[in-house]
This record gives sequence, structure tokens and C-alpha cells, in this order.
Amino acid sequence: MSIDLHTHSNFSDGTMTPTELVSLAQYKKISALALTDHDTMAGTAEAVVAGAKMGVEVIPGIEMSVHHAQYEYHILGYWADAGNTMLAAALLRLQGARADRNDKILAKLNALDIPITAEELQVVSEQGQTGRPHIARILIDKGVVKTMSQAFDQFLKKGEAAYASRFSYSASEAIALIRQAGGLAVLAHPAQNDPELNRLPVILAELAPAGLDGIELYYPTHSNKMKKKLRVLAAHHDLLLTGGSDYHGDVRPGTSLAGGKNIFVPPELLEKMKERLRQRS
Repeated sequence: MSIDLHTHSNFSDGTMTPTELVSLAQYKKISALALTDHDTMAGTAEAVVAGAKMGVEVIPGIEMSVHHAQYEYHILGYWADAGNTMLAAALLRLQGARADRNDKILAKLNALDIPITAEELQVVSEQGQTGRPHIARILIDKGVVKTMSQAFDQFLKKGEAAYASRFSYSASEAIALIRQAGGLAVLAHPAQNDPELNRLPVILAELAPAGLDGIELYYPTHSNKMKKKLRVLAAHHDLLLTGGSDYHGDVRPGTSLAGGKNIFVPPELLEKMKERLRQRS
């Protein structure tokens, strides 16, 4: 039986409600699920209630986009208190920055004769945090592009015609925010923008002393060779190992929650995470 410590709901850029996500986890016999929406914990309360009803352990989480050494990374937070004053204020600032960037992207697309209104974007996003994946869905619906990856490659990624930057915290700031709110901070999918993991040894040497608790080992695109290197680095810095599917729903065809042919995340990793929290308290 697998666990899955990296998922998204429609409170950020996923397509399922937190309850639907937990229901799917129950169906797939996943024993524990973490909801890690982008820059928000607004869906975690619903997920926890659904998990209690369905017999799935739900870990409240978050995924924060951060910067470090001029590169973008993602930090996952587990068990942070959503009501923590400092964390709540920080997330509010991030959410405002997301809204500002969306306006800039729409303006650039309109200048390219691709009309998309804020109202259209709100319909696609439904609730929670709105971002580039929602804009990409509209570009697909309008027939401008055929896939999410094409939308980013042609318009939305850094350097392309409709890209707009936004405020983000540094990795060390995000780690501090998560930890002071009682949570564990984990570096997500380290190979995403560092495929050969060439920068990672330096990054971990800098972030481990800043309080980084772990690194995401099990991830759909991580090869056995990558995982071997990640294990060595994690052991060197006494970092926890985690893993998850990064499931977003039907917006990414061919993906699924952990288990089956996707990835298997050993349940014992969760117990080691809990032990780290107990040691800290």
C-alpha cells in the first residue's frame, strides 16, 4: 500500500476538489495523502474531514514557489499550522503577487491578439489560487495551442512572449516560515530544473543548515540513477526522504496518484517524518 505526499486540488491548479481527491486515494488504496496546493492551505481542512470519513490519513501541506541562487525551486511544507499568523501573512502576499502576474499575462496575450478576459480566467479557476496552468487551459480551449506544454513553451514560460515574473520568497525564507509554523520543509522534485542534479550538492549544502528537513526522492520523472544520487546526498545532510505523484487531475493526461504503474512511495517514510516532528517538539 502506497502513500502520496504531493497532490493538488482545485484550490490551486488541480481539477478535483479535496474531497474527490481523498475519495480517489481511498479507491486506489492509498493509506496517507498530503494535499500540497500552490501557495495556499485553503483546501486542507476539507481534505482532513474527508479523510477521517473515508479512512485515509490526510496530511495538511503546501507547495511554495521560491528562488535560490537565481533559480526557481519548490518547497513542500507538511503539518504547518494554516492559522499561524506569520505564515498566513506570507501566503497572502504570494497570492496577491499571483493575481498581479495573471493581469500582466492577460495583457500580453491580448496584445498578441489572443483575447482572454479576467472573467474567463475566473470561470476556469473556480476557486483558490489562479495561475499559469489555468491560462494554459484557456489557450487549449480556444485552439491556440494543443497541449499544456505547448502553452508554456510558446507563451508562458520564462523568456516567452506572455511571461511575467512575480514576487517569491527565497528558499531559506520559505523554510523558516514553514518551520516556525510547526511544519517540515522539503525540497520538491529536485531534478525538475536541474536534470543532471549538478547544482543540487551546493544547494543542499546551503539549505540544510537553513533548516531544510527533507528532499523528494520518489517522483514520476526520477530515474533510478537520480534516486541513487539523491539518497547519497540526503544521507550526507541527514535529510528525510519523501515522495509523491504531483497529481493534478485530468489536466495532465496519463498521470495518476501514487501506486500502480505510476510510483510507489513506502509508508515508512511517513513514520520517519513524524518522528522528526516529535524530536523537534
